[in-house]
Amino acid sequence: MTTQDAYDILAQRLGFPGSTRLRSLLQMLMTPDQARLAEALPGSIAEVAEKAGIPEDGVRNILDELYYKGVVFPRGDFASRDYYRFARNIVQLHDAAQASQELDPERDRAFFQKWHDFCNEEMYPRLAAMFRGSTSPPYRVVPAYNSIKDLPDVSPFENFHELLKAQKLIAVVPCSCRLRCVSVGEPCEHTAEAETWHCLQFGRGAEYVISRGSGKTITTEEALELCDAIEEDGLLHIWANNANMTGLNTSCQCCRDCCENYVSMDQAGLPIGIAWQKSRYEAYVADLDACTGCQDCVDRCQFDAIEMVKIEGSKRLKAAIDPEKCFGCGACVLGCSPDALK
Repeated sequence: MTTQDAYDILAQRLGFPGSTRLRSLLQMLMTPDQARLAEALPGSIAEVAEKAGIPEDGVRNILDELYYKGVVFPRGDFASRDYYRFARNIVQLHDAAQASQELDPERDRAFFQKWHDFCNEEMYPRLAAMFRGSTSPPYRVVPAYNSIKDLPDVSPFENFHELLKAQKLIAVVPCSCRLRCVSVGEPCEHTAEAETWHCLQFGRGAEYVISRGSGKTITTEEALELCDAIEEDGLLHIWANNANMTGLNTSCQCCRDCCENYVSMDQAGLPIGIAWQKSRYEAYVADLDACTGCQDCVDRCQFDAIEMVKIEGSKRLKAAIDPEKCFGCGACVLGCSPDALK
C-alpha cells in the first residue's frame, strides 16, 4: 500500500473521501510514514509494529508524537498509552489538533488557514447536514449564572456554578474555533481567546488535555472566576441536552461569529434551535422607562431577539425582546447598565 493511499484512507474514515483540502491538512499533521502507522490503527503498539514491520519502540515514538498533535487517541490510561486509534470523526480531529497552547496564531497561520478553508468549504456544510437530520437538539444553553442567581427555584443543572462545582477535575484549553479565527485575521467580536482561554474540560477530557500539555488544570475557584469573565464578555454556556451534572467531557463557551456549530447553522440558513435547546428562562423588559436606548443589549444578543423600537411619548428608541427568538442565555440582562432588562 502506498503512502498516498494512507492519506486517502484516513480522509475517507473521517467522512471526506477524495477531499484535497483534508488531504493537505493530514499532510501537515503527518509525514508519510506517520500516516501509514495511523492508517494501521486501531491496535496496540505490538499489533501496529507487527503490521508495519518495524520495532515497537519506533512505533511508540511515532504514535506518541501524533498523540501530542491531537491526531491519534489512546484507549484507557493516558500515561501508559499502549493502545491507539485514529480520530473517530472530523470534529474530534478539528478540536484536538487546534485547541492547544502549543500552537501560536502567528507562527502557525498556514496551518490554521488550511483548517479555516476546509471548515468553510466542507466541514461546516457537513455539520449542518448532520444537525438537520437530528430529531432533537444535542446541546442546550445554560443561562448565565449571574443573570439568574437571585431567582427562586433554579435547578442545579440550570446553575452553571453548581455544574462546575460538581466536577472532580477541571482543565481549560484555548477554543479551537476562536484560536483559528484569530490566526486568520477574523478575531471574535466578543472576547480575546489568545489572552483568556474559555474551553472547559472535565473528567476524562481534562485528563486528556493535561496529559498532552495542550491545556492546564484549574481549580473550582478558578473555574468560577472564569465563569464570571465568560458572562461579562457575553459568551454562551453550552451543555449536553440533559439534566446530568457530570459525565460531560467538554463545555463550550460559544459565540455566533466563531463557533463551529453556530457558523454551520448560519451558513446553511438553519435555525440554531435544531442544534441548541433554549434554556427555561426568557429575558424581558422589566422597566421601559429605565431603558436609555443604548443598544448594548442588541450588541450582546447572539440570537437576533432584540430590536430598538419607537415608543409613543418617548424621544428615544427602546428595547423590545422577541420571546420566540430568545434562548434565555442572560447575556443581555448582564449587559444592561440601567437594569431595564430581567
